[in-house]
Amino acid sequence: MYSQLILPDLLEMVRNQDAKGLAEFCAVLHPAHVAEILEEVNSKRVWEVLAHCDLARQIEIFEFLDLHKQVELFSALDREPLSRFIEEMSPDDRVDILSRLDSESVESVLPLVAQAERANIRKLLSYPEDSAGAIMTTEYASLPENVMMSVAYEQLRLQAPTRETIYYIYVVDDARCLRGIISLQEMILAKPNALLHDVMHTNIISVRVDDDQEFVAQELARYDFIAIPVIDDDNRLVGIVTHDDVIDILQEEATEDAYRAGAIEPLEDGYLDTPLLTLVWKRGVWLLVLSLFALVTAQVLDFFQNSTKPSNWMILFLPLVLASGGNAGSQSATLVIRSLALGDLDRQKYLQLASRELLVGSMLGAMVAMVGFSAAMVWFQLSMVQSLILLITLLLVMTLGAVNGSMLPLLFKRLGMDPALMSNPLIAALSDIIGVAIYFTIATLLFG
Repeated sequence: MYSQLILPDLLEMVRNQDAKGLAEFCAVLHPAHVAEILEEVNSKRVWEVLAHCDLARQIEIFEFLDLHKQVELFSALDREPLSRFIEEMSPDDRVDILSRLDSESVESVLPLVAQAERANIRKLLSYPEDSAGAIMTTEYASLPENVMMSVAYEQLRLQAPTRETIYYIYVVDDARCLRGIISLQEMILAKPNALLHDVMHTNIISVRVDDDQEFVAQELARYDFIAIPVIDDDNRLVGIVTHDDVIDILQEEATEDAYRAGAIEPLEDGYLDTPLLTLVWKRGVWLLVLSLFALVTAQVLDFFQNSTKPSNWMILFLPLVLASGGNAGSQSATLVIRSLALGDLDRQKYLQLASRELLVGSMLGAMVAMVGFSAAMVWFQLSMVQSLILLITLLLVMTLGAVNGSMLPLLFKRLGMDPALMSNPLIAALSDIIGVAIYFTIATLLFG
C-alpha cells in the first residue's frame, strides 16, 4: 500500500535531489514502511535515499528489508562505508547477511572492521548454519551476582544503550558462567539494598550453542519467553536468542515445510528473486524422483497385465484405487509432520500413533470401500465378486496408506533427516505402487 502511494513521490524527490523531502521521508515514516517502499527501488537509489539520515536510522531501516535486498545493497556499497555499517549493526543481523556473501567479499571487508567486532563476527560465522549459535545475538545485559540492587541499577543503565533487550538480565560469575536470571520488573520491585544473588532465579531454562534453531524456537514458545540464553559446553553464557528472531525462524521453517510438502526444495529467496535455473533445478529434482516412482507403478501394471490380463472394468476403477491410497497417506503425513514441528510427538508416542492411524485408516477405508462397493454393484452393475475385489482393495489401500503416511515421516526423523522430505506427492507415489500391487493381487486371488 505504502509503496504504491509514495514510491512515485520518492522517485521524484530523488531526481530533484530534494534533501529536505528525503530526510523527512526517512524520519517521519516507520522504518518498516520506509523499507517496504525501498524494496521497489534499485540499490544505487536506495543508498541515495538513506544518505539523508544518520547511521543509526539507516541501520534501523535496513534491518527491515528483505535479506535478498540487504545482500544486494551490501554488494553495491564501497568497502570503507560498508565496514562502518557492519560495525553498527546488531550481531545476528549482520552475520545473516555476511553468511550469504562469498568468502572473498567477506574477507576483503573484515580487516576494516574494528577488532572486537571482527572477532565477534568470525565467532558467530563459525557456528553451524541453523544452530542457536548462528542466530543468537551477543548484545545481552549481564551483571555479577554479588552486587546490591542499587549498584546493579547503575551498571544496567550503562549497558542499556548498546543491548538488544534488557527485559532479562543474566547473572554471571567471573568466568561468565551463567548463574541466574532476573527480569527488569523484578529488579525494579526489589529493595535497593538487596543482593542480586538473593533475588535472582537459579532454575534457568537455556539452550546449547549447537542446538537446532527449530528446537530453540520451540523452547522459547513453550515457556513464553521474550529471549532465551545460549550457553556453551562449559555453561558459559555466549549469547541470547530473542523473540523477533524466533518469529523469523518459525516463518522460515513453516515455509520450508510448505515447499517440501509440495515436493519442492526450499528456496533461499523469494519466488521472484530466485534465478530461473535455480527454480527449475529445485522443482525438477523432485519431479524426476516422482517420475521414477511412476515408472515403477507402470512396471507393476505391466507385470499384472501380462500375468492376469485384467478386464476393462478393473481399469475403470484404477484411478479411484490410486487416489484413495494417496489421499489417505497425504492426510496422515500432513498431520504427523505438523505434530513433529510443534513438538507434540516423542518416541514414546510412536506406537500409539501407529495404532491410532491403523484404526483411523481402516475406518476411513471401510467408509470409502462401502461407497465403492455400492457404486460397483448399482451404478456399474458389476458382479458380487468384482465388487468385493474393489471393496477389499479400497479397505486395504487406505489403511496401509494412512499407516505409511504416518510412519515414513517418523522414519525420516529417526534417521536424522527432515520429516517434511516425505512430501505428499512422494507419499502418493508410494501409495500408487502399493495400490496397484494390492488391486491386482486380490483380483488374481478371487478370480483364481
